[in-house]
Amino acid sequence: MEGRRTNQTITGVVVSDKMDKTVVVLVNRLVKHPIYKKYIRRRAKFMAHDEQNKARLGDTVEIIQSRPLSRLKRWRLTKILAHQA
Repeated sequence: MEGRRTNQTITGVVVSDKMDKTVVVLVNRLVKHPIYKKYIRRRAKFMAHDEQNKARLGDTVEIIQSRPLSRLKRWRLTKILAHQA
């Protein structure tokens, strides 16, 4: 299929796991300022679907873009990369 993108994956840290089957993932990224050429930290929070409720607070996870699952959830948890000790 032409023009169709593969689903985007991003890595972040779980900042909330209080909801059922949902985690909030904080994603940090560096953006270069167009005029001053300095790198600026930008962050965004994404709500991700966690079917088995496996992710815990502080875990580093990978999420993938998916169809809308609720009003704010458009991401799914694919794997847990590192557990918080």
